[in-house]
Amino acid sequence: MATRWSLTIDCARPAKLAEFWALALGYTAKPAPAGFGSWKEWFARHEIPQDEWDQGAYLCDPDGVGPGLSFLQVPESKVVKNRLHLDVQVGGGRDRPWEERWPRVVKAVEQLTAAGATVIHVDELQGRPDHVVMADPEGNEFCLV
Repeated sequence: MATRWSLTIDCARPAKLAEFWALALGYTAKPAPAGFGSWKEWFARHEIPQDEWDQGAYLCDPDGVGPGLSFLQVPESKVVKNRLHLDVQVGGGRDRPWEERWPRVVKAVEQLTAAGATVIHVDELQGRPDHVVMADPEGNEFCLV
């Protein structure tokens, strides 16, 4: 049996970054645990200090397939290139014909730059664009494929 896992992203503004990644991945805010009407109720029940309640944000795949994402506030800023990045397969993956895949990638680039991402560079394969390396609003690199 596989082990369940999630991905945690350190950041300066958890709610804002979670909002960006919800758009990028089609994820939704993770509901409060069973038996609680809100995350605030859960925090209070578990005696989390109130000044820490806004230091995290949580997303989930609405279909329950992909891993959960947590965004945790940290005091330091991002300094170097990520050692791990996401390949967001907005084009459907490289098994799709380029003529079908690339317009989807371009559309996603436009949508995510409007939401605060930046294009780092476009990688080419066999003389045509293949994928776009981008940075989220806090500088975390990811690729649109």
